[in-house]
Amino acid sequence: MSRLVIVSNRVADLRKKTQTGGLAVGLADAIRSRGGLWFGWNGKIEAEIPDEPSVTEIGNVKMVSAPLTREDYDCFYVGYANSVLWPLFHYRLDLVRNQDEAYAGYRRVNAYFARMLAQQLQPDDVIWIHDYQLLTMALELRRLGCRQRIGFFLHIPFPPHDVLSASPHHQDLLDALLSHDLVGFQTETDLENFRNCLEHIEHPDRAEAEADAFPIGIDVDDFAKLAHHASDDVLLDRIRRGILGRAQIIGVDRLDYSKGLPERMRAFNRLLELYPEHQRAVSYLQIAPPTREDVSAYSDIRRELEGLAGAINGRHADFNWTPVKYIHRNVAREKLASLFRTSNVGLVTPLRDGMNLVAKEYVAAQDPENPGVLVLSHFAGAAEQMREALLVNPYDTDGVAKAIHHALAIPLDERQARHAALLKRITEHDAQWWLETFLERLAGCEHPASSPALKGPRLAAI
Repeated sequence: MSRLVIVSNRVADLRKKTQTGGLAVGLADAIRSRGGLWFGWNGKIEAEIPDEPSVTEIGNVKMVSAPLTREDYDCFYVGYANSVLWPLFHYRLDLVRNQDEAYAGYRRVNAYFARMLAQQLQPDDVIWIHDYQLLTMALELRRLGCRQRIGFFLHIPFPPHDVLSASPHHQDLLDALLSHDLVGFQTETDLENFRNCLEHIEHPDRAEAEADAFPIGIDVDDFAKLAHHASDDVLLDRIRRGILGRAQIIGVDRLDYSKGLPERMRAFNRLLELYPEHQRAVSYLQIAPPTREDVSAYSDIRRELEGLAGAINGRHADFNWTPVKYIHRNVAREKLASLFRTSNVGLVTPLRDGMNLVAKEYVAAQDPENPGVLVLSHFAGAAEQMREALLVNPYDTDGVAKAIHHALAIPLDERQARHAALLKRITEHDAQWWLETFLERLAGCEHPASSPALKGPRLAAI
């Protein structure tokens, strides 16, 4: 079997039993089961970049990483990846900050990472590059003479051409993606958007790359086991709510403008206004760990969310009832699992999301005999698979409020039927299915040594 080489912006700590974030969880499980090499940024900022990466062996996995300089971090990560690509790919043109200097830094870091990785490669390696930070890395590897099979998987949405074309470098990015043998997306919508974009850069001799949708999954059994081991504080809270006859709604999202958190807060407030019977009978727990705090848009949304939570509590709270519980810190994955299991409604309403594994984790954590109900945005990639959830438009405040009200009132037999259908689908398309399906497809691609991988127009070096 060829060695698997995983490439991502950050290298996860495999010594941790649990990871945070869908990409880290999925890749950690994959590399542990198969072994191989994992390459990425080590999270450190140093004055100068080294000639060679650092290498650490953890079991059957070789962890290879390299630092960034402050200038490269500011241009590559803050300036381009998260101030251009992230908002662009999430359809937020109002937040895109195009700067040639940032794009040059992005290209420079991708080339640097390619040089660091190339030193570690073996001729028969299978390379799997992940996500928007590394769109041009395969091109740089090809320039260095790498002929291994290279696949790419995008964990976030891929926008339509009229959105993507707002970037002055969009044709370069599309062309760079064609340096892969296989390009994977979360949904059929993303795949169709990519294909339509390619129609606008047709060249008679451009490189070919296979593309398909491979919706990422979770380890369903593992997460379900975590949900059975509730901590004392979670158990006590469940008992207390049971005695008082109170339901709990839960949302778990990184603090990001793509997640629709202010809109969700307003929908909960509207629930209490439209349906007064939920006063003192339901609470909303929102866990929103910090992320990308060095990007100004994120500090703005934090202030807005904290203001909304305070305003709702100020308007509706009673001396023994707090309607909104807002937690702005990381919570251990095992505790999240038990919180999901003890919550009556899972509220997952992003404005745009590649997949959203929280939706799948909420379903996996439920008690099949008395499951909760998932309320899911139809702008989440998960909505393509999870049709038995209550699908909502996150921009429709009253519509989301009505869906939450409906979720709280659904009888047991219907809740069981919806949950059984959702659980079956996420079990059939779990993390192992995602891994095996993508890698089998990549292995079947025409080998790059004999393919036109370097034909056609190519980006100029920066």
